[in-house]
Amino acid sequence: MLNKNKVLRTLENLPETFSIEEIIDQLVLLQKIELGLEQATNNETVSTEEAKARFQERV
Repeated sequence: MLNKNKVLRTLENLPETFSIEEIIDQLVLLQKIELGLEQATNNETVSTEEAKARFQERV
């Protein structure tokens, strides 16, 4: 989950001028990273081999 401090740090790393799209992209990226870290903590990930096998099943 995002928190105000993480969002503020993201804002601080942006240049002085930026577009709405750029801040949205940064916030979406931050949210996806946070989700991935949460999933890893909760053992909700798969191995590379399992991911490859799942991919091959769909191709």
